[in-house]
Amino acid sequence: MSDDQRLEERGGAEVRIPPPIYYLVAVTLGVALDWLWPLGFAPGSGLRIALGVAAVCGGVAVLLGAFTVFRRMGQHPDPRKPTPTIGRDGPYRFTRNPMYLGTSLVQLGLGIALANAWIVLLLIPVVLVIHYGAILPEERYLEKKFGDEYTSFKASVRRWI
Repeated sequence: MSDDQRLEERGGAEVRIPPPIYYLVAVTLGVALDWLWPLGFAPGSGLRIALGVAAVCGGVAVLLGAFTVFRRMGQHPDPRKPTPTIGRDGPYRFTRNPMYLGTSLVQLGLGIALANAWIVLLLIPVVLVIHYGAILPEERYLEKKFGDEYTSFKASVRRWI
């Protein structure tokens, strides 16, 4: 059996845990930590709330754009599922990972809007886990499956922004 056949049988990238779980755990942990050891900032600031809401809205917009591209391509958003083609429109024009960028903006915005520094600080380990546990395995999978087409895409579009 060839590598290509094994790749298709296995499915998508070798990502063990669905990436949204990391963000959900981080926000939940941030809320719990803030309850136990408050680490807030600027609690009554309207500007802070507006910035947080803007980040959440921006993240949701990026996510919706990515889901629209996925739907059009007939692709499942789970990176463990096979990828039929490389998306190049919508948010994929400026980021190779709009799902992770959008979800990161949502977590950042929630932390800011809720004046919860824990949620903001926990974004750092989440992004590291996403980078090593999802993005790099996805890139290996896409390079094996699409070869030069994906290499060219990588050269023209940044990983995050």
